[in-house]
Amino acid sequence: MIDRYSNPEISKIWELENKFEIWKEIEILACEIRMKRGEIPPEDFQEIKSMAKFNVDEILEIESKVHHDVIAFLTNMNSYIGPAGRHVHYGLTSSDIGDTALCVQMVQAMDLILKKTDALISVVREKAILYKNLPCIGRSHGIHAEPMTLGLKFALFFEELNRNRKRMSEARDEIAVGKLSGAVGTYSNVDPEIEAYVCEKMGLKIDPISTQVVSRDRHAFYLSVLGVTASSLDRMATEIRLLQKTEGREVEEPFSAGQKGSSAMPHKRNPVICERISGLSRVIRANVNVGLQDVALWHERDISHSSAERVVLPDSTIALEYILDKMLFVIKNLHVYPDAIERTLGVTRGLIFSQKVLLALIEKGNIVREEAYLIVQEHAMAVWADPAETLKARLEKDDRVGRVLTGKDLEDIFKIEPYLEKVGLIYKRLGLE
Repeated sequence: MIDRYSNPEISKIWELENKFEIWKEIEILACEIRMKRGEIPPEDFQEIKSMAKFNVDEILEIESKVHHDVIAFLTNMNSYIGPAGRHVHYGLTSSDIGDTALCVQMVQAMDLILKKTDALISVVREKAILYKNLPCIGRSHGIHAEPMTLGLKFALFFEELNRNRKRMSEARDEIAVGKLSGAVGTYSNVDPEIEAYVCEKMGLKIDPISTQVVSRDRHAFYLSVLGVTASSLDRMATEIRLLQKTEGREVEEPFSAGQKGSSAMPHKRNPVICERISGLSRVIRANVNVGLQDVALWHERDISHSSAERVVLPDSTIALEYILDKMLFVIKNLHVYPDAIERTLGVTRGLIFSQKVLLALIEKGNIVREEAYLIVQEHAMAVWADPAETLKARLEKDDRVGRVLTGKDLEDIFKIEPYLEKVGLIYKRLGLE
């Protein structure tokens, strides 16, 4: 991922320095258990442990000649270790090191993503509670439907983020495996005890069955979860972008002092952070397809997945952590305009209460549903057509309605409070109390 959309902590996970450090640790641990098993003299192991180091530039120089990254790494590290280096990588294949290390990196990345997700959930929870009882308009198909509360929008985000967190935790657990099982997974030249020891020390479970590699369905699931989470952030960003439109301007993402919105139009306050979140979510979702295609490797392994993973795994994790960070900033500093929200509630001049009118006519007037529907729709269409009309005023003049509903009935129907009576129940279900 380009620096523009990267945070330093997660980017470091995918740097060569960190990857080679993990490779070194795995190789040393494999030697350590072999020393404990009596297969390596203690003095040789101490030499390995004390002398093992690497130089990234030197590794890349060697790789440019041998065209094999693990061989380049081993050649470089053993040049520092000396004769005891003959014990390093004994009985192992490249993927025993590379795949196990990749799983460690993916766990490290997910831990940072989970940390940022927890922070976002906490802030969204605060907003849900803060705006629990602030009435706003609910929309379907982009058209005003019925009253709800702004808090319910945040409550929805809260629950969706919690579902995503659960999926991310599952993806972390599924990828937290290692394998040191040899060229085709049969332990032909390495004892399973070595694998068990290394995996335990690295905080991984043993992959119960592997080929030359850890099966890529695990990686595909991991990427899929990142994609779903990115889609949820896109949904949040899109909601804010829509609510920020000039026509309503009910909420607005932060706009800092000195910030500019347009090179041509000085008045512009654009939702650029939310737009960036939406844009990067598309990149993350697109990368999911790469992960799915990487599952079907030839026989016990080919290397077609490797080049793709070197792009999509760093890019997806870095981008998701970045947009989580940006959404955290947006929600924490979101501008909410209650007056504009109230004004927007009245834009349709009472049309949002049409269902209450319909049901009251059916319930109190013993009118068949279709007839009641046509009465209400007739007045609703007239209100749409004439900005001077209101639904309540038209209903008050209709004898068909007057025979069924009193003036007080209509007053009660056109109150917002009944629409909000079950909000507390929803919050209780979500643990938002």
